[in-house]
Amino acid sequence: MTPLLDVFFDYQKMAWQETFRMQERMLNMAKVPKIAGNVQIAHSPHDVVYEEDALQLLRFRNDSVDLAEPILICYALVNRPYILDLESRRSVVRQLLKRGFEVYLIDWGIPTAADRSLRLKDYVCGFLKNVVDFVCEDADSPQVNLLGYCMGGTMSTMFTALYQSQVRNLILMAAPIDFDDNGGLLNLWTREEHFDVDGLIDAFGNCPGSFLQSTFQLRDPIQNFVAKYQSFYEKLDDEDFLENYFAMEHWANDNIPIAGETFREFVKKLYQRNELIKGEFRLNGKLVRLSEITCPLLMLVADRDDLVPAASTLAIEKYVRSKDVQAMSIDAGHIGLAVGSRSHRQLWPNVAMWIADRSTNR
Repeated sequence: MTPLLDVFFDYQKMAWQETFRMQERMLNMAKVPKIAGNVQIAHSPHDVVYEEDALQLLRFRNDSVDLAEPILICYALVNRPYILDLESRRSVVRQLLKRGFEVYLIDWGIPTAADRSLRLKDYVCGFLKNVVDFVCEDADSPQVNLLGYCMGGTMSTMFTALYQSQVRNLILMAAPIDFDDNGGLLNLWTREEHFDVDGLIDAFGNCPGSFLQSTFQLRDPIQNFVAKYQSFYEKLDDEDFLENYFAMEHWANDNIPIAGETFREFVKKLYQRNELIKGEFRLNGKLVRLSEITCPLLMLVADRDDLVPAASTLAIEKYVRSKDVQAMSIDAGHIGLAVGSRSHRQLWPNVAMWIADRSTNR
């Protein structure tokens, strides 16, 4: 057989394979609405054990707790926290439960127009402080392991600097700490000469969830408006992929606003002035000194994170007085750090072990 015929038959084989796959996709299309309608999120059983205004504190059920200090997860004020328990196979919560921790998760709720005046001091020195006090009493422990994700990591850092005695270990997950120009698009877009945050908040009261979603999508328009749907078509015959796709879409479109004055303060004092790193940031009249952080510190970063570049999180090591500091990284993006299959194979078992090694056995 000549090389030309070899090429011809190879292409013919590929054409038949693609035709067959296309038929499989078309046949599976009838199942898509059912899969989308039956998507399951937040799998792990839990109870609401504390409420304050819109905030709810979830305690996950665990019959095998063998570590004294509980883990309190402080999620961001953006989107909803069930991304950390989105699917049973890719659940940060389940990784921690399996290791023997009592796990609590803050759901900040949805701010209303009446909440527009809430500031960072209300979240950190008010709500978060009250939650930590409750968890310590509920778990009969003087300290918590505090895990903060994204903006929740920034708030967890502030809390630990102010209330170090209540934090056993601090775990920062893709947390923006140094807001200097470190390659992130948000650092560029939020510069004072580009973004009139006063005009936005004065007009809307709270920062609209739709504005935040559009901003996140425009960071990577090809992926979010083209490649994502191409992948959807290519894998119409893969039901596992479809279940994950619709779960992620449900979460990504479950946008919530941010209290106006909190958003204004976060942009102006952190993104634009970088006050936390400079040692100039105050909460409730108190200077937030990163040097007051002395507990073991674990930094979790994603190599392809274009929302919070790794350098923004890792910068904190130069300012704290913790003797036990470690960083773990994974080849993933900002959300993949929480839900990526690679993260759950390679990262989270090590994270759970790191925290356990620095906690007290019951």
